[in-house]
Order: sequence, then C-alpha cells, then structure tokens
Amino acid sequence: MAPLLLVRYGELALKSTPVRREFETTLRRNLVGQFAHEGQPLRLSSDRGHLYAEVADAEVGTRIVRRVFGVTSVSVAHEVATDRATIRERLIALAEPRLRPGASFAVRARRTGTHPFTSQELARDLGGDILEAYADRRLRVDLGTPDVELFVEVRGPRTYLYFDRSRGPGGLPLGVAGRLVALVDGERGALGAYLMMKRGCRVSLFAPSSGAPLVDTVLRRFDPAVRVTTAAETGDWSAELAEVARAAHAEGVVLPLRVEEYPAARAAWGETVVFSPTVGLTEAEVHARWGEATALATDPLP
Repeated sequence: MAPLLLVRYGELALKSTPVRREFETTLRRNLVGQFAHEGQPLRLSSDRGHLYAEVADAEVGTRIVRRVFGVTSVSVAHEVATDRATIRERLIALAEPRLRPGASFAVRARRTGTHPFTSQELARDLGGDILEAYADRRLRVDLGTPDVELFVEVRGPRTYLYFDRSRGPGGLPLGVAGRLVALVDGERGALGAYLMMKRGCRVSLFAPSSGAPLVDTVLRRFDPAVRVTTAAETGDWSAELAEVARAAHAEGVVLPLRVEEYPAARAAWGETVVFSPTVGLTEAEVHARWGEATALATDPLP
C-alpha cells in the first residue's frame, strides 16, 4: 500500500463555499505541479479541510508538500476502518516502537460524523488500552507535555492514525490573488516576495546577482515556474523594474523598504501600487523570518 499523507489547510476552510472550492482546486493543482517538478507520483483525494496524498515515498512526499503555500501541516497517516477493535489493534502496533520504558504519552482523539462514542471517550479508552498492552513498560499518561503523542482522527467511516505534524508555509494557494513583481536584492527583498507569494500572489522576481542565491535556493522551491529577470549589481533599478511590471501585467511592485524609506519611495512610484510587507521589521526580524522560509525550502530531498 502506498504511503498516505494527511495534508491540512486551515485558512481555506473558512471561505465561502464557491471561494473555498476555487482555492482547493488551486491548491490541488499546485501540489500536482510540485510533485511533477520533482518527478514524483501523486494521487489526491479530499474531504472538507483535508487532502489525502498517496505518494511513493513518505519522507520525500512530506518535504515536497511542505513547500506548497496553503498547507498548514502534513502528517504521515495510517488509514483504518472506523471500528473500535480495528483502531485499538492498529494503534497499539504502530505505537510500540515509539513508547520506550517509562515514557509518558497522550492520545489526542478527534472525530467528524456520528459515532457511538465521543472524542474524549475514545481517547480515554485507547489510553487505557495502551497502558494495558504495555504494562511492563511502566508508561505514564501526561496530557500536558507528553514524550509521545498518538493522534487518532475519525472522519466518518475511516480513521487516520499519526504521530507527528510537519509544518507547512500556510497562507493561501499560489495563484489565487494578483500578479506582482518583486525586487530581490537581499534578504529583505526575498522575504517580501515570499510573504506576497504566501498571500496567493504570483510574483515575478527582479534580481541583481546579490539576490540570485536567495532566488535559486529558496524562492524557486516554492514556485518552480517563477519568472526571474536578472539585473545589474548596482544602480537605480526603478525604470527596469517598472518595465518588467508592465510586461508581466503586474498589479503592483514589492519593494524591500524600511520605515524611513517608504514615504519617498511611495511618492516616486506615483500611481503604481507599492507593497512592502517587511517595512515594519527590524533586520533581526527579517533574518529570523527568512530563516524559517529557508528551512522549509531547503530540507533536501534524498
């Protein structure tokens, strides 16, 4: 059986039905595109709030999914029928290598649909089953800060068991908002482009050589089809950037501005819409947030 990934998307599920359907379609298309770019097979199914991705390799698939905007988290899941005995048997077997002697654990249960048990009852009963099955290990239940968390998600007739969550970038799927062009001449510019991409914008990149490594090692990982225009290392790039924006039919430009630079830059661009999502961030904050984006992008594939 192919490994199964449980893919979560938070903000999308809050939209109205037509908008949510459009955003979900875009998210699915972006996932397929990322897997195709990496030469990896993918089969998708879905229900409200989740996508289920059948992949060839769970580790590789998780790393690819973490680069897709709109994804809040992903877990390697084990699917079983929603049957009390089946859930118990499979959870005990899957938990065995994770529960060392003396470890503390917690069962986190959630359910969607109508069942002859509540989430609390299921978590309580499964916790008791774990203690009984591994009585010789002197395990402890700790609902606050356990050594091991065992997640049980009941969704109608199927139940999903998992043990970890890998964080995704969140935000909105790439392509559900407008088109922009971003100046990427360093971390501040790269982070600005990333943050607008995270809000669903297709962002073309205008990069001198100082920004090229940030484009190639990070931003291309989130959008393999991103358009990049190279620029001279120094100089006033305003005219070139404006021309790139016109050619791309962009609705605005993204500039790496600091607070004191914003008024003059805004006046210089006239009627052009100027975005600067990093304008209120210190250099330390920019570096830290760019580091988070880099970690998502550069977790290497085997």
